Amino acid sequence: MVDIIKRIVIAGGGTAGWMTAAALSQIMGERLCITLIESEEIGSVGVGEATIPMIAHFNALLRLDENEFLRETKGTIKLGIAFDGWRHEGHSYMHAFGTLGRDLGSVPFHHYWLQAHLDGQDEDLWAYSLNERAAFANRFAPLNQIPNTPLPGIPYAYHFDASLYALYLRRLAEGNGARRIEGRIRDIALNPETGHVTRLSLEDGQTLEGDLFIDCSGFRGLLIEGALKTGFESYKDLLPCDRAFAVPCESVSPLTPYTRSIAREAGWQWRIPLQHRTGNGYVFCSDHVSEDEAATRLLSRLDGKALADPRLIRFETGRRRLQWNGNVIALGLSSGFIEPLESTSIHLIQSGIARLITLFPNAGFDPSVVAEYNRQSALEFELIRDFIVLHYHANERHGEPFWDQMRHMSIPESLAQKIALFRASGVIQPNPNDLFQLPAWLQVMVGQNIRPTAAHPFVGAVPEAARKDYLANLRTIIGRAAEGLPDHADYIAKHCRALSTLSGL
Repeated sequence: MVDIIKRIVIAGGGTAGWMTAAALSQIMGERLCITLIESEEIGSVGVGEATIPMIAHFNALLRLDENEFLRETKGTIKLGIAFDGWRHEGHSYMHAFGTLGRDLGSVPFHHYWLQAHLDGQDEDLWAYSLNERAAFANRFAPLNQIPNTPLPGIPYAYHFDASLYALYLRRLAEGNGARRIEGRIRDIALNPETGHVTRLSLEDGQTLEGDLFIDCSGFRGLLIEGALKTGFESYKDLLPCDRAFAVPCESVSPLTPYTRSIAREAGWQWRIPLQHRTGNGYVFCSDHVSEDEAATRLLSRLDGKALADPRLIRFETGRRRLQWNGNVIALGLSSGFIEPLESTSIHLIQSGIARLITLFPNAGFDPSVVAEYNRQSALEFELIRDFIVLHYHANERHGEPFWDQMRHMSIPESLAQKIALFRASGVIQPNPNDLFQLPAWLQVMVGQNIRPTAAHPFVGAVPEAARKDYLANLRTIIGRAAEGLPDHADYIAKHCRALSTLSGL
């Protein structure tokens, strides 16, 4: 008879720990004994408060009511990310969620736009994005489909307070039977034969035994690295930013339904609007700007009054060589880190949990199951890494040392091939496992001025007049749909205003 996993110990709380506890307790309930250890003395990094649309699937798994969730986390809606200055100073574009236009026949939509662009007839790719039109008009309401058309509606994600999200999920997890223990881990015992973790000892003398251990201890990686010496694969040569300052400030109007990413001298600045404050941060490379100067620059560029002193976070971009080692699985920052340029931090927690659920082991920890988890995890990190590198590499910020370095650096062959294929033919073929599919790659490449020399030859099978009408009708339909949406701030106030939206942490 196969021995089953009965005892799961989660080392660390925060977003990663409580997402894990909430998901496993929701699915398995009392069939698993889930214990989470966290210390109030150890703060959560929480650099990311912006998400991507897949978070809705996680919330649905937990059966969360969207309006309640937004009230509890003081959240707002996110329709995409505006990239200011990434191509060059004064230029802006958006990576908007959702599709652009509508495919015609067997040829993707963007080839019809591209042919019009090459013919000098059409410049604005984003006229065919409902999300972009709505975002920059500060409009939002749930819309599954544009009425009386075959066009899809608005996919969206959220901005929220990550610490409030963790507290919200903690209540859910504890209600499902998960147990929280306050304390700090002092010692980790290993089985001398298997090398598996058998027991955690806390500073107050408590001991906890488990079958499966989840490391959510943040950058420290107390179990995956501290105890098991798993090793780390660095991406620093491709993504050299190694510091971030984070600081909240008072909210200002309008309440925008999108994240802003603003290119700066040695990195970039984020702006994330919540109901009660605006989250800000400066991700930078310490080889090009000092910590003191970075903090000063961030504070000088806030929309409102700072509500705290800037908090410094040091990091190295990369991943654990194994995110599942023995009977330890690393989730969140303990598994690796990719800077939050495309809001992937919380998604990587979510995808790791989904992978664990799919490949949930028995007590024997079959090597083939562990190997598949690690294969998928490594591929996911590498595909996201390439997409982030694209933003930096394809810049025209000439004469700035950091940006010159990023433009001239060697890039992975996997990314170079994507760029070359698009330039030559307009074709985009992401890996099927890539988090970012055709619309995402298209918007960033066009936004960063990577332009094809030709559209797909089959475009010519459609008469030019019909193509013009097709594009004009799409622009009209999408523009009118965006104009018909209510104001984002009004939507939040009507449906999910937090009980207290006073400025503060």
